[in-house]
Formats: sequence, structure tokens, C-alpha cells
Amino acid sequence: MKRTIKFKKILVVKPSSLGDIVHSLPFLNALKTRFPNAEIHWVVAKGLEGLLECHPMVNRLIIINKDMWKKLSKTADTIKEVKQLFKDIRNEQYDLAVDLQGLFRSGVITMATRAPVRIGFSEAREGSHLFYNIKVQGGKDVHAVERYMKIAGALGCDEKNILFPFSLCNSEMKNLGDIRKNMKEYAVIVPGARWDTKIWAAENFGRLASLLPLSSLVIGSKSDIGIAERVVQTSHGKAVSLAGKTGLKELVEVMRHARIVISNDSGPMHIAAGFKVPVVAIFGPTSPVRTGPYGKGHIVIKSDLECAPCFKKHCKDLKCMQRITVDDVYETIRKKDRNQ
Repeated sequence: MKRTIKFKKILVVKPSSLGDIVHSLPFLNALKTRFPNAEIHWVVAKGLEGLLECHPMVNRLIIINKDMWKKLSKTADTIKEVKQLFKDIRNEQYDLAVDLQGLFRSGVITMATRAPVRIGFSEAREGSHLFYNIKVQGGKDVHAVERYMKIAGALGCDEKNILFPFSLCNSEMKNLGDIRKNMKEYAVIVPGARWDTKIWAAENFGRLASLLPLSSLVIGSKSDIGIAERVVQTSHGKAVSLAGKTGLKELVEVMRHARIVISNDSGPMHIAAGFKVPVVAIFGPTSPVRTGPYGKGHIVIKSDLECAPCFKKHCKDLKCMQRITVDDVYETIRKKDRNQ
């Protein structure tokens, strides 16, 4: 469906996760290019707003505390927040609402806008497709970036022009100043992940860091501080931990200037790929076809097991990750450097 409607006010519903929001940036770029005079608002989860703050293509961020919504003890607060949210988005009088999340919660938010055009995926989960009046088939074995761009194409946008317009705010970078002065070139190691099954052993990352010809910055959230410290301890002085010390704006800066990024399947990996920084990604239970580093020049390392990808968040026999050795990854990086 190619539409010639000139939308004036648009709501994008894509609260999370970090990697998914990064994958949505080409959609944002296509939307703003097609409708340059439109006002674009974005529903984002609390804690991830730093990725879109002061973005020149986003006029307003609507921040929701979706984690609180899951807690029965916070039901009263959740009801109050949801009522205010619905009132707020109805008052905005959007003429287009786009659900890129595809869950019941995001579908309800999309419906609550009362926008005349509400679009999402036909195969969206939890019945959320029932809240759209335009449905687009995204497909399963399609990379997330290309899947989102199918909705852009349905709105008359150029779905072939893939660009990642990151918001490069002027932040103080207090935690990065001294480190960046002493490191003209550095690797970035991302040892954490949202699922335990996605994590390659911290000691493996540390040993790998000790072999690299340049120093490494280990990044992660506060919950990754322990695993980051184990990487540092086994790196023989070749790694420095920034885990828990950077907000999203600083994280973007770290990834933007990296020489190479070595990562589990994680959100920061996608930031690096968006900047066309070479990524070496270690995959086990998830599919690089769907969520691998997007673009050319990246390498995915995975074991050839019939059970992978299984998409399990818990596994008693994590052989898909355990069979990937430090030597495997190091030799892959060496070959990549020789071929450049």
C-alpha cells in the first residue's frame, strides 16, 4: 500500500529494547525523509530515552515505566500512569500511529491514540494486530532492520535506503575524558547480554583481550560490573572496565570511536554496527539472520550445532557457546586484519 497522505503528526511506539530501538533508526530516517514537515513523537521505555534524547528527528519523547507495569504491587501506580498516558496521546490528535513493538501493550497504546491510520505487523504477538487498521507482513527469518523497513515501504517511504541517524548530543563525557586521552585506538568488549544463554564466558573475553594488539574497553550496565571485572582480571592489564560508568549517550560515543567491537548478541553491538565499526559477534541460541550485526564487514562466530538457534533464555547444557574457543575468535580477528 503506497500512501500519498501527508501526515502532520506521527507516533512511533517502540519502547524497547536497546538493540531494537537501534534497528528502528533507519525507519525513523525513512519516515522523516518522506514526511519532512511531520512532527514525530516516540514512546520509549524508561532507561532507554538517552538513545533518542535531543534527536533532531524526534520532536517529543513519551517515556513509560513499563517495568513497573509488570509488578502487581504497583498496580495502582500503573493504572494512574496508563490513564494519564491515554489521555495525553489522545489529546495529541495523531493522524498516524506506528507499532513497531508488536505486543499487546504496544497495540493498546496504538489503539488509544485514535489515529485514523494505525499500522503494525500482521503477525504481531499477543493479539496486538487486532488494534491496527493497516497490517504489514514482516516475516520471520528477516533481519529486524529490514522488517521495520517493510512498514516504511507501506507508508510510501524509501525502504532501500538504510541509514542509522544516531543522536550525537553534546555531553560532558566525564567518565571518558582521561581514558580517551590515553587510548587513540581501542577495542570494545561487550561481555554481558540480556539472556544468560547469550553470554560467552567472561574469562574467555579476558584471555582474548590479552592477545589483542591494542587495549580494550569493557562496557556494560551496572548489572554487568561483576562480569566486566572478571574480564579485566584475566586480561593481563590489557582491559579497562567502564561497566556502570556510562549512560547511553556516552556509550554511543565509545562505540563510535572504536577500532573493533567484540560482543555477545547485545544492544551495544547494534550501535557499533550502525556506525559501521567492524563487529565480531559471538552467537549461540539466537539467530544472526534476525538480529546479527547489520551491514557489511562484520563477522558472526557460532558453533555448528543442530539445536542452535533454539531461542531459549535458559539451558542446562550451553554447548553452543562453550564450544566456541578463544583461539577460534582470535584467529578470526587475525584473518580479518590480514585481509583488510
